[in-house]
Amino acid sequence: MPVEPPASVWEFPPVAVAGSGDVVAAGADLEPGTVLAAYRRGLFPMPDSHGPLLWWSPLERGVIEVAGFSPSRSLRRARQRFEIRVNTAFDEVIRACADPRRPGSWIDADIIASYTRLHRMGWVHSVEAWDGDELAGGLYGVAIGGLFAGESMFHHKTDGSKAAVAGLVELLDDKYAAERVLDIQWVTDHLATLGAVEIPRDEYVRRVQRALELPLPDAFA
Repeated sequence: MPVEPPASVWEFPPVAVAGSGDVVAAGADLEPGTVLAAYRRGLFPMPDSHGPLLWWSPLERGVIEVAGFSPSRSLRRARQRFEIRVNTAFDEVIRACADPRRPGSWIDADIIASYTRLHRMGWVHSVEAWDGDELAGGLYGVAIGGLFAGESMFHHKTDGSKAAVAGLVELLDDKYAAERVLDIQWVTDHLATLGAVEIPRDEYVRRVQRALELPLPDAFA
């Protein structure tokens, strides 16, 4: 079971009064208690290379609905090509996600250190697609009760990240599936092909509050 860290010394503003932008707060730190408090409020951190650490809660939040998930034919084919494993190569996954050669890379050394620490405490997990003994792709994210907040994904082989997403949905698809929240932050064209949809920020926050009361999926417990 995850180890609860000391409470954060920072307090985030209520998301409900955050205004019309996706950024809700700036500053604070990446201590375990701070990061977990943020996710429990519907926030996530993303650094700004030219200023303080920013805390985001998009007005239109990207999610993948676990209950009733219907993968496309291409996604089903991608999933069948790979073996899905959990937490067997976390360090390799997060560093692949942070590769500065990737377009839009934002994961810096501080983020790697923070999420690796949370992984050691049982809060952050990697979902990996393996082709034999080769890591083909994967993702990592934060699991708190019925919330899985996906942070980033990568692939070394074609469809490796797609297979990891499909595998994650399978891991979350239990008797609580209708109440679980699979957060993917923003909907991109690529994520839309995997079934991602947008919901308003206030609805997302309400759903997270309910999801936090659920037990962890077996794969992450």
